[in-house]
Amino acid sequence: MIVILKHNPNREQLESLIAWLQEKGVIIHTSIGEANTILGLVGDTSQIDIDLIAALDIVQDVKRVQEPYKNANRKFHPEDTVIPVGNTQVGGGTLTIMAGPCSVESEEQVVAIAKAVKAAGATMLRGGAFKPRTSPYAFQGLGAKGLEYLKTARQETGLPIVTELMDITQLPLFTDVDIIQIGARNMQNFDLLKAVGHQDKPVMIKRGMSATYEEWLMSAEYVMASGNENVILCERGIRTFESFTRNTLDLAAISVLRTLTHLPIIVDPSHATGKYWLVEPLARAAVAGGADGLQIEVHNDPAHALCDGPQSLKPDVFAPLAEKLLKLHAFMRELDSE
Repeated sequence: MIVILKHNPNREQLESLIAWLQEKGVIIHTSIGEANTILGLVGDTSQIDIDLIAALDIVQDVKRVQEPYKNANRKFHPEDTVIPVGNTQVGGGTLTIMAGPCSVESEEQVVAIAKAVKAAGATMLRGGAFKPRTSPYAFQGLGAKGLEYLKTARQETGLPIVTELMDITQLPLFTDVDIIQIGARNMQNFDLLKAVGHQDKPVMIKRGMSATYEEWLMSAEYVMASGNENVILCERGIRTFESFTRNTLDLAAISVLRTLTHLPIIVDPSHATGKYWLVEPLARAAVAGGADGLQIEVHNDPAHALCDGPQSLKPDVFAPLAEKLLKLHAFMRELDSE
């Protein structure tokens, strides 16, 4: 249920309303916008009399929300969420470019790539220390050592680091990570989602390979219901009947999610296609479509990469792409403001 208040509501009446609602056992989330203040009620609201609330002088409207996701719902939070990360942010009109290797292979490798992508315009460093792989015989990542190499790269460049958490037991190692990534395979690992919800570090949830929009948003709801509202959504392609590409990138997700939720939206064209030559056109399409950012894999020697080389760009290919993307984003912002 949402309660839309009139502009500049009487403070005493508002406090009385909130106290009464809390006595009913519901959790109240307050969203203050430019025109209205909205109270989002989470919990069992079936026994709350809508007409009684609507009759109050400070109330403009009362609506029941049918969708099962409440905290992530734009009806509860009309304004776009902006998430500060280090010296930058995700959302709020900026274009976040997360770039780096699929897997951290050595300190020298990740530092060199971090310097290259920063020079090209990337605002965050992505890199996998723990790697979920389909085959148990494939490279599984450097683990804790890989995290230390990422931190060294951050120290050298100032780029915030984004890396994947696979298991609750690894969480203590992630206290100095800037954004925790929950991979597609763990999108519905509900205990893991609740665990990252109990800390205040930003969490980026990749869409499961067969997940619906509602299932994806419910995963975000798990994190937010546990207390962490700093959630980012990442579209990385879904599994369809098409086998030419690794996955099928669902660019419609940008517009759909922009309607359904206030959370920032990142697009990963690298994992979506599995082919380096498709990264540029799909990255450009994502920016034109209104994505808040991109996650792009960059490797200094893709032919010998330990993980996902065929979808990785070389730094000298990434640099002109990043320049184009930033120009395109600026153009789209100007176009939208007309």
